[in-house]
Amino acid sequence: MAELTVYSTIGVRAAAEDLYAQFAAASGHKVAVTWGTAPMLVRRIEGGETADVLVLSRAGLDALDKQGKVVPGSEVALASSGVGIAVKAGARKPDISTPEALKRTLLDTKSISYSEPSAGGASGVYFEKLIERMGIAAEMRPKTKYPPAGGFTATLLISGDAELAVQQKPELLHVAGVEIIGMLPGDLNLITAFAAGLMPDCKHADAGKALIASLRSPSAVAAFRAKGLDPA
Repeated sequence: MAELTVYSTIGVRAAAEDLYAQFAAASGHKVAVTWGTAPMLVRRIEGGETADVLVLSRAGLDALDKQGKVVPGSEVALASSGVGIAVKAGARKPDISTPEALKRTLLDTKSISYSEPSAGGASGVYFEKLIERMGIAAEMRPKTKYPPAGGFTATLLISGDAELAVQQKPELLHVAGVEIIGMLPGDLNLITAFAAGLMPDCKHADAGKALIASLRSPSAVAAFRAKGLDPA
């Protein structure tokens, strides 16, 4: 049996963690997963690290493909998701239904958590640019809390360090005890696509292809949808 190494974005972790375990149990192959934001994993691969299977944002996978680090034709679209805002379960749910309501809510909140932009998470990079565009970056900065690099912003809701958490919807859903109050409204939202592919030095290509195929199975499609992702 093969031992597959997988570099996988936390953007799909809510669904993929169980899917990898199910594949391992059904196939007998061992699946060793390294989790992180897609940009973090891309940087590690660009620095010389290798894996058998890559599950990244489409942008991350395309960047590696241009560098010859993805087997041509192995790329498979998996799902996509938007950016949501969550509160601790049972807490007041402020209005974010329009850009104006979102701005008021952000200014009124005492604390907020989103991914540190320097860590490269797509939602954190985008949200920081968004508040700059809205003209409220200076007001938001003192009340912003960042999770550990590659971590989930909603954990700061549970610890009481933040009133609002911003991240990809499935990443928010990964944390028990929180409620999503909505997605970023209208054209303020950011949709991120996720895809999988093989690295050229994949030691177990057939097993890697089987793992990727399992992520497109009907049960996987249902799992992605249940965890807040829109299957491709």
